[in-house]
Amino acid sequence: MRFDVITIFPDAVTSYLQTSLLGKAQKQGFIEVHVTDLRDFTSDVHRTVDDTPYGGGPGMVLKAEPIYRAVTQLRKDSGSKKIRVILFSTRGQTFDRVMTRRLCTYDHLILICGRYEGVDERIATHLADEEISIGAYVLSGGELPALVVVEAVSRHVPGVLGKVESLEEIKGSYPVYTKPDTFVTDDGKTWEVPEVLRSGDHKKIDAWRKQYSL
Repeated sequence: MRFDVITIFPDAVTSYLQTSLLGKAQKQGFIEVHVTDLRDFTSDVHRTVDDTPYGGGPGMVLKAEPIYRAVTQLRKDSGSKKIRVILFSTRGQTFDRVMTRRLCTYDHLILICGRYEGVDERIATHLADEEISIGAYVLSGGELPALVVVEAVSRHVPGVLGKVESLEEIKGSYPVYTKPDTFVTDDGKTWEVPEVLRSGDHKKIDAWRKQYSL
């Protein structure tokens, strides 16, 4: 599966993509993640990606032209027919498990990261297939939401996880513990691992986990 992240701050995205699960998955060839600098698709000497909003108002708005050129080029480079173009927006549908499973059915996701006061509305109207939000709050840009989507969707790509049980949908959200079985705090309090988890009785352990899963 391929992901393309369009941003004006590529370094902020690249550093995270090179670590841990995502870095390993890319090296093993299970996923491809490319980061596109939006400024590479500008046409002026100053590499301008934003301008003042029509009608007045604070801040700057990302221009439609460079985003259009970037998405058009990425579509040409893709070679896939199952492409989804996503714009991150506070007005978008909230990202959840159901959406994660739906997005992993595509071969290629193109993720547009907004900045400043937003993105020219013509991108949402004419270019993006959908708008996504990761929560009812405001961030400075779409880079963090893009990383959330890349990691969450990648977990469903065969081979990315060491064990299928690592998927949150299967594992649930039951409490987990590790050694030592008894931890003593500086003021003498003891924090214990539940006895059932140390019992070796897998039927009881499974029942306990189901009890505490969402």
